[in-house]
Formats: sequence, structure tokens, C-alpha cells
Amino acid sequence: MLVVAAILPIVLAAATAALPKGGIVDLSHPYDAQTIFWPTESGFVLEKEHDGLTSRGYYYRSNKFSAPEHGGTHIDAPAHFAKDGSTVDAIPLDRLVGSAVMVDVSRKCLADRDYRISIEDFREWEKARREIPPHSIVLLRTGFAKYWPDRKKYLGTDERGAAAVAELHFPGLDPAAAAWLVKERKIKAVGLDTASIDYGQSTGFEAHVELMTHDVPAMENLANLERLPPTGITVVALPMKIAGGSGGPLRAIAIVEEK
Repeated sequence: MLVVAAILPIVLAAATAALPKGGIVDLSHPYDAQTIFWPTESGFVLEKEHDGLTSRGYYYRSNKFSAPEHGGTHIDAPAHFAKDGSTVDAIPLDRLVGSAVMVDVSRKCLADRDYRISIEDFREWEKARREIPPHSIVLLRTGFAKYWPDRKKYLGTDERGAAAVAELHFPGLDPAAAAWLVKERKIKAVGLDTASIDYGQSTGFEAHVELMTHDVPAMENLANLERLPPTGITVVALPMKIAGGSGGPLRAIAIVEEK
């Protein structure tokens, strides 16, 4: 016991020193009854199985849940739009963890609900800073996270069902810009704070196709991007490991470097 008592302060000091000094930002919304899903999906359901004292006298809580793969803060695996793309359990971990940049296009997106983030937006960002490094994770801040969980403001409609899809109005990534990020900047993942990497009025989901046919996953419905600087970020984005899944719930964080 004396040895343990002597070593414990050293272990605790080392663990504390290993924590990032710039802070950790949670990029995920919680899953609950208010979580936003596509209009054709039923949403997240949590069912209580036990909450209270057992016959043996100890407290015990347990629930079960059900949810579509795509809704809330989640990842689109390449298999979502590419026949031979990686399923969510097979996405290489080095595509989900790494240096990131945050491109703030919120002024344009909040002024135009149907805005598509363009190559020029990325060139403007690079002109003010530096070229997006190869193998970066690119985060796109539209500003729409401030509307969560108000479906009407966030999606453009609070209607549900197949007919409601035509009423969706929110910004996304222009397909030409998606192709440019893949081919010219060799990015490894992209994420944004709307319900889809394609803008709400898209019918062909061309940005999804551009990314995912090159095995680039997309993170959707991210939170708290306003708390991130443009650079000096490391993202850890680990989805539920669903065998054969086209996507899944995502707990994503950003580690901000100390200035």
C-alpha cells in the first residue's frame, strides 16, 4: 500500500499533464426525443427498462434505444453513396482522427438558406491564412446549429413524410467544391452543421457522390463549431461501429491547441 500511495501522485500528475491545454470542444448534439432526423425517418426512441432498487437492494438503471443510422450528429460512410465504398465499421481510423481546419461561411449561409459553399469560399479562406493541408479534416460552419432543435428553422420545414423533402431549405457543399477538396486538397473527411452535406433542395446528392466515390466520409449535424478557431484543431470523430452500416451515430470532439 505504501508503494501505491507513493506512485499514485506521479500517475495523476502525468495524466493531468497529458490533457490538452487549449480545451476540448464537444461537436455532437445529444440524442433525445428532440433530435432532428430526415423527414422520412421516425427518429430516436429511448425506452426505459429499469430504474430503481432491485430485489437485492441496489440501484439499477437500464434502457434500450432505436434510431435510423442517419440522424442527429452522425457520419455518412462512403458506402452510403458508393457501391464499393467503406461501410462505417471499415472506415480507416486515420480518416476519423487528425488535424482539421474550420471554414466559417455562416454569414453567407444565414443570409441565403439555399447557399452552396463554393471553391471561391475555400480560396478566400486560404488567402487569409494558408493552403488547406493535405489529409485534413475540413469542418464547415454554416451557423445553422444555432437553430437546433427547432426543425422549422433548422430544416426549413417541420413537415414529415416523403412530400416534406421537397420543402427542405438549408445550405450545403457545392458538388464542384466537394470535387476540388478531394482532388486538389486531398482531404480525408468533411463535416458541417446542417442535416446534409448537400444543400436541402438537392435531388441528386452530387456532393455526397463526389466525396464518397473517393472514400471520403461526411459528418453531419455537428455542434459548437463557433467555438473553434480556423486552425490548430485536432478532430476525433468515432462513430458507432455498425457492421455493414452506411452510417451511424457519432461522438465527435475537437481538441484545440493552446495559443
